[in-house]
Amino acid sequence: PAASASPRKGGRVCVWGGAELPLAAGVTLLSALGILFNTGAGQHILKNPLVVNSIIEKAALRRTDVILEVGPGTGNLTVKMLEKVKKVIACEIDPRLVGELQKRVQGTCLANKLEIKVGDVLKTDLPFFDACVANLPYQISSPFVFKLLLHRPFFRCAILMFQREFALRLVAKPGTKLYCRLSINTQLLARVDHLMKVGKNNFRPPPKVESSVVRIEPKNPPPPINFQEWDGLVRIAFVRKNKTLSAAFKSSAVEQLLDHNYRIHCSLHNTVSFFLEIPENFKIAEKIQMVLKNTGYSEKRARSMDIDDFIRLLHGFNSEGIHFS
Repeated sequence: PAASASPRKGGRVCVWGGAELPLAAGVTLLSALGILFNTGAGQHILKNPLVVNSIIEKAALRRTDVILEVGPGTGNLTVKMLEKVKKVIACEIDPRLVGELQKRVQGTCLANKLEIKVGDVLKTDLPFFDACVANLPYQISSPFVFKLLLHRPFFRCAILMFQREFALRLVAKPGTKLYCRLSINTQLLARVDHLMKVGKNNFRPPPKVESSVVRIEPKNPPPPINFQEWDGLVRIAFVRKNKTLSAAFKSSAVEQLLDHNYRIHCSLHNTVSFFLEIPENFKIAEKIQMVLKNTGYSEKRARSMDIDDFIRLLHGFNSEGIHFS
């Protein structure tokens, strides 16, 4: 049914099929389609065809490609990709937008090239795909990036729209203000490039923040590192990235975790290969500080350490039986 929005005392309302419905906070009406967009759930439709075409150009799509798209909305990007590739698998959580997307390709030669998966992409297994191209709901940016990077088999690349600050964190280098755990974890697993800025007026409804398009290309083969171990170390170091590592590792919670892991490690090795006895006066804090001193990182700060630094530090801890997962 047709829909329209109007103000009234007590809040905005939507006239939907003749009935007045209250418009919740974060909900915007796109009257041309009669759709209520939930901006609180990241529903901002990319409307500028020049930006759409630029994203597709930078994705370097091939005729044989299977493309994964997350949050297709009303299909502005989807339809353009369908014209260039073998198949698009679109993941959409909102059944209303699924209906709009289906209507857009219904009765055309593009319909049999589109597969729609309805549901939360973070809670489902990703299908096989060659590349991922998406105007991503910003709320799922971080978990989706790591779901992508840990996905197998490898994909060629991802061209993704993010909130500007998030995008700049992805590409930040050691010593810069935005350098953080997200930066180093992403750069461990992938090459990341900032491609272009996208202003808020290119969306309907416009978001409150500026956006950027980023290219992510997974490293294949991946670095020979246990990612859970790596992330455990990086998480501790970046809780207070301006502190020295010596100070960061003096947290009682950190010491308790590493002591627990160390005793498990010793127990496993007692039963598997060799006898590793823990002295009665053993203190994990002393062992931690010894590793930091011996590796030369005691007075270093996470904000200025690169991937090679953390690889050396992780090896130093692991070789002494200290583990982070």
